[in-house]
Amino acid sequence: MLRSVVRSLLLLAALVGVVSLAGCASVDPKVYANEKPALDLKQYFNGTLEGHGAVMDRSGQVTRRFVVTIKASWQGEAGQTIGTLDEDFVWSDGVKEKRIWTLKPGANAGEWIGTAADVLGQANGRVSGNALNWSYTLAYKTAEGKTYNIGFDDWMFLIDERVMLNRAVMSFWGFKVGEVLISFTRK
Repeated sequence: MLRSVVRSLLLLAALVGVVSLAGCASVDPKVYANEKPALDLKQYFNGTLEGHGAVMDRSGQVTRRFVVTIKASWQGEAGQTIGTLDEDFVWSDGVKEKRIWTLKPGANAGEWIGTAADVLGQANGRVSGNALNWSYTLAYKTAEGKTYNIGFDDWMFLIDERVMLNRAVMSFWGFKVGEVLISFTRK
C-alpha cells in the first residue's frame, strides 16, 4: 500500500515537472531583433489581405482548412493609433465565421494589445525584427455548443513585403492540443 502511494506521488511529481518545463520552453521574440524585413504592423496590416490555413490536431493530422479575408485599417484615437482587423473565415466544411480584432500599442516599444469578442481578456503581443508573438486565450465553441478556453502561442514571421507565415500552437490546461498554420498575402 505504501509503495503504491509513493509510486503515485512520484508519478504526479514527474508530471508536474514536465508540465512546468513545457511552460518554460517559449522562444524570446528578441532572438529575431536583427531579422529583416522589419515588421511594422501598421504597414503590413493595412488594406486587404488573404490567408490560407489549416488546423491540425495534436498528432499533426489536418482537421479543417480555411481561407480568411482580412480588411485592415488604422485610425487615430486619443493620441494613439488603433488598428482594426476585420476577418471573414470560410471553412472547408462551408461554415463562415467573423472575428474583429482591435489592436493598440502597449506601454513599451514593440508591445501590442489585441482584443476580440471571443478572446478572454486581451492578447499580449511583442514585435521584434520580422516576428510577432501573440499570447492569448480563445473561447472556442464546438459544433455541439460546448465552449473550451484554448491557449494560443501565436507566431507570425514577415517573409517579404507581401507574405507572412503564421504558426499558432494551441493548448488546453497546459497540454498541446493542436496547431494552426496560415500563409498571409497582401493584395
